[in-house]
Amino acid sequence: MRAITVSRFGDPSVLEQIELPTPEPGEGELRIAVKAAGVGWLDALIRRGDGPDEFGVELPYVPGSAVAGIVEAVGAGVDQTWLGKEVVSSAVGDYGGGYADTVIALPEDTFPVPAGLDLQHAVALLNDGSTALALLEKTPVRAGERILVAPGVGGLGSLMVQLARAAGATVIAAVRGGEKAAIARKLGAEPVDYSVADWTGEALARTGGKRLDVVFDGVGGELGAASLALLKNGGRFSGYGMSSGAETVIGDADRARLSLVDMSQLVGFWPDNPRRVREVLRQAAEGKLTPIIGRTYPLSEASAAHSDIEARRYTGKSLLVVP
Repeated sequence: MRAITVSRFGDPSVLEQIELPTPEPGEGELRIAVKAAGVGWLDALIRRGDGPDEFGVELPYVPGSAVAGIVEAVGAGVDQTWLGKEVVSSAVGDYGGGYADTVIALPEDTFPVPAGLDLQHAVALLNDGSTALALLEKTPVRAGERILVAPGVGGLGSLMVQLARAAGATVIAAVRGGEKAAIARKLGAEPVDYSVADWTGEALARTGGKRLDVVFDGVGGELGAASLALLKNGGRFSGYGMSSGAETVIGDADRARLSLVDMSQLVGFWPDNPRRVREVLRQAAEGKLTPIIGRTYPLSEASAAHSDIEARRYTGKSLLVVP
């Protein structure tokens, strides 16, 4: 089988395609012929050696996790009706194994793709969609509230915008550049360009000077810190990412006046993940939730996908595809 490996931490050039023996599913496992694999900021951070402690890896490793494809073999004790099904799943283990044309997975982590939903959309929803739903369950938004989603048109952010809009919230989407601003508007959000010096002033202008009820921060660093000032007293801050390379630093004064959750919340989402995956797949199949697929790359071009992510030359979800 073909797989992308990382033998040392570093820039995107450390991603190399190699041939590995095709694995056989063991007892209680199934094997998926991969058609698409998700690529995200977390993958890039881990590849650089900057990933969160919760996603530690040992070299060498195969990056990624989320895949979509067709079940082609099952191990002992696995229902034979899985064979031939189009599914989304995560490679066995906490992280790793997704950047390959063949993946071993567990039935409990594998979900049939509903009729009418294509595999690329399904894999874009597996992690990002379920996480977006979990974030809004942990930090609910109500009709009429003003919220910020940063970044606003990435794979996860674009789904957050749609779910928050469906809840009746007014959504400001933090983006970079006119193309991403146009996408945010199509999703029903008000875009603000966080690459400009006074982007927080622009955000307040969108609300008539009224401060925000909620901030969902997937960027961290300086942007996350600046977004704290946009929140009213008693506002809610939900940190879920660090695409800037650093988590948001929150001072004592903000801790005293705000309700806060940070990236440690992500681990708590895992036990109830199956329910959320089924829910977002259902909503997408019914046309209520649409993931944005930005660029797709052949498996062999994983390094180009990482380069584009780090240079922010992407919108929506990036995918690796296998013919």
